[in-house]
Amino acid sequence: MKKLILFFVVLLGSVLPVCAQWRVGISRGVVWNHYSIDKHYMTDWHYDGAMGVTMGVVGQYNISDWKAVRFEVNYIEKNHRQYRTGTLADTDYDTENIYLHVPVMASYSFGAQKWRGFLNLGVYGGYWLSSKWSGGFMNTFSGKDTRFYDVNVGFNSERDQRWDFGLVGGVGIEYRFHRHWAAQMEGRCYYSTTSTQKDYMRLYDPRYNTAIGGLLAVFYLF
Repeated sequence: MKKLILFFVVLLGSVLPVCAQWRVGISRGVVWNHYSIDKHYMTDWHYDGAMGVTMGVVGQYNISDWKAVRFEVNYIEKNHRQYRTGTLADTDYDTENIYLHVPVMASYSFGAQKWRGFLNLGVYGGYWLSSKWSGGFMNTFSGKDTRFYDVNVGFNSERDQRWDFGLVGGVGIEYRFHRHWAAQMEGRCYYSTTSTQKDYMRLYDPRYNTAIGGLLAVFYLF
């Protein structure tokens, strides 16, 4: 019996340091998305960024006191506004694009035990889940202004690139307010290297999203 107890004590002692290196949490924040597109000759078309939200679950494995591997599964909105000027100035609508993101990052931290700064750098893969339009447009032939709200935009497999890949980075600060709990505030950027439109026409017309925002996260430390 003593040998069995000793075995479990040794086993527990070997497992606890490993468990202490893991943390899990949830995050939520807002992002401003910049939509990069070449308008070519359509000078009356204009594109602006738009706000969106993001939320997700986070896991992190600490290799050492200052270095860790962080992975997440996130819901993120990459929205933008498009409108026209001139005779069709009533054409003005927002596009809501919802993505699923899976970032994998190296996390570097520095500072004291309770307050620490950190830097996250890595890559992400994502998938374009849905797209909606809200706003209005001017009919060229009838001259009528048509309004619409949350209209689902169907995907075209020949035109739309639903897979998304890119770079991700962020800087922030962490406050450990309990032995098992910590909170983080982070500024982050998702830089897409994949065009949302495939190269299916004679004229190459790439379009890219860059989402910049702020996140709040809460972690449980094992």
